[in-house]
This record gives sequence, C-alpha cells and structure tokens, in this order.
Amino acid sequence: MRPVRHALLLALLPTLVACGVPQLVTPYRMEIQQGNYVSQEMVSQLRPGMTREQVRFVLGTPLLTDIFHADRWDYVFYRDAGGAREERKLTVVFADGKLTRVEGDVVPAPAVRPADGAAVQEKQQ
Repeated sequence: MRPVRHALLLALLPTLVACGVPQLVTPYRMEIQQGNYVSQEMVSQLRPGMTREQVRFVLGTPLLTDIFHADRWDYVFYRDAGGAREERKLTVVFADGKLTRVEGDVVPAPAVRPADGAAVQEKQQ
C-alpha cells in the first residue's frame, strides 16, 4: 500500500507544482495588426484641396466610411506587439469633394514661411 501512495504522490506532485507557477510557460501571442497604418510621412503629403482619389492614393482606403457623414473618412490602426498596444486614429474631412481638415493622433505639420516663421495657409490650385 505504501509504494502505491508514494507513486501516486510522485505523479501528483509535478502537476500541483505546475499549477502554482503561472509564469513558467506562457502561450504564444501573435502580433495582431488591424486597420491602415498611417505614418507621419504619409500625413505630411496631404494638402488642402486634394481630391478624394488623391487622399485614397496617399493613405489607402479608409477603414471606416460613415453613411451619415459622407464627407468624413476615419483611419484607425491597432497593433498588439508583445503586450504593448499601439493605437492611432486619423480623421480626414472633405467639403465639396476637396480635403479641408485633418484631425487625429498624426497630423500634418503646418507650412512655415522662412522669413518670420509664421504658419501660412496653402493656396488651392
């Protein structure tokens, strides 16, 4: 009877030890990317007055197009890499089919006048 108890105890001991150490073995986690990656360089190419086709060429097809706000495109990007979550949101607004406003985490830098450093509005061509 005693050897059976020892054998059972020896078989049960590693199982109990494994339950008590959750950090010993971790499951594989894939890097998950969703949406359109929008970089600062891509947003810097945007200019007021660009057409929808030009914006789509620069940024790609928007992730969200709202049927109630047809003049607004939303670009959302998520990436889970090794426990760190990166999230970016960008909204592009059109008026009469032309780009008027860019809002979000990544925005274009304003054009700077070399003489006095004041920001200038670009002319539509």
